[in-house]
Amino acid sequence: MRGIAEVVVGLRTRIADELRTTVHGGDLKLERYEGPAGDPGLLGIAPGDPAWHVHGHPTGMLTGGFAALMLQSLHPLAMAGVDQHSDFRADPVGRLTGTARFVTTTTFGSAPAAHEAIALVRRIHTRVRGTAPDGRPYRADDPELLTWVHTAEVHSFLAGYQTYAPQRCRLTPAECDTYYRQVAPVAELLGARQVPRSVRDVERYLDRMRPQLRATRAALDSVQFLRGFGRSGRERLVVRHLMNAAVGLLPHWARAELGIRRPAAVRRCWDRPTALAVGRTIEWARGPSEIHAAARRRLAAAPPPVDA
Repeated sequence: MRGIAEVVVGLRTRIADELRTTVHGGDLKLERYEGPAGDPGLLGIAPGDPAWHVHGHPTGMLTGGFAALMLQSLHPLAMAGVDQHSDFRADPVGRLTGTARFVTTTTFGSAPAAHEAIALVRRIHTRVRGTAPDGRPYRADDPELLTWVHTAEVHSFLAGYQTYAPQRCRLTPAECDTYYRQVAPVAELLGARQVPRSVRDVERYLDRMRPQLRATRAALDSVQFLRGFGRSGRERLVVRHLMNAAVGLLPHWARAELGIRRPAAVRRCWDRPTALAVGRTIEWARGPSEIHAAARRRLAAAPPPVDA
């Protein structure tokens, strides 16, 4: 029995270490979440709020994150910027780490840490500009592109949560509206404008954007790259399962545009159960989130007294 227990502990530790390295770069940087005492954070949310629930759910965020990448790729200008300026093919883990840190810092971190993360992204955006293959100029700090990237992302995150969270924990329609309102300030501080703040707003926005969206060669290549991403056989297997599950989160028209033909029965009877199993394994290996615990301690701590 002792030998089996040691094997289980060793497996759990190995998975947790791989997860921390892949998603967070090895260092959780807990100082971003610990203080200052009493700081409400950029979004001003508490553990019971919709944004906390959605962004704190591993399976929903992983599947939603892959879905967001596929959906975002359908905007030719956004995809041109990624294709021409990002090193995601040479360093996909680096891009994943940067995105994960940005989302966790702006959601669970202190207000100063969140503003620092946003300022860094804004500086990077000023350098990302060029000409798409169709001849149109683009720049990453274009407010309309920022609105697209944000909306595609949070729509996918919410879809992931609503699909993979336990039924009793899923958000009501009113809470879904609250989620979109709570996360909108991040996009606005990055420079986005007219950010959708309700389910109805998001649906109308996506309908308006559809005529501008299409699967370019770069978009199709990026999806193909994501499906084969992984530094080991185990990692590639996990990513493949999560990507299959992410396909089910996409709007039907996005799947059609990307040429993805995966029957509904396969998505429902195979992809979802498999993604749930992967997610439970990740949560088991990770244990209670250190980031969430640090954020809770910050929120619960009394701020230092102000000198008269």
